[in-house]
Amino acid sequence: QVQLVESGGGSVQAGGSLRLSCGVSGYFYSDYARAWFRLAPGKERGGVVCIDRYTNTIYADSVKGRVTIPKDNAKKTPYLQMNSLKPEDTAMYYCAAVYAVVPATPLMQNEYNNWGQGTQVTVSS
Repeated sequence: QVQLVESGGGSVQAGGSLRLSCGVSGYFYSDYARAWFRLAPGKERGGVVCIDRYTNTIYADSVKGRVTIPKDNAKKTPYLQMNSLKPEDTAMYYCAAVYAVVPATPLMQNEYNNWGQGTQVTVSS
């Protein structure tokens, strides 16, 4: 059974940084595409970044240039390094995984069938 556990959330001021981690067990990471999603109040859960089986990354436009997956960690644990945080980044962040090279729509939540419980990120202005 695939298990995903997020950590690293917290409260920061606008312009600050956070690094989120996704602990994984129960699968061989190289066989799965992984992703980070976020759920903000009043919005649907949306994709932040997808890391495919070959560690290629696909970012949502809203986070490009501010969010990265460090290459040295992309294979095993998809750390999410978030910089220049904005109040609109406030959300519950989830990691997800699916047995695939890359989903057809990588930033759509219905492509993934394994989810963590989430970690809260709050950015104050």
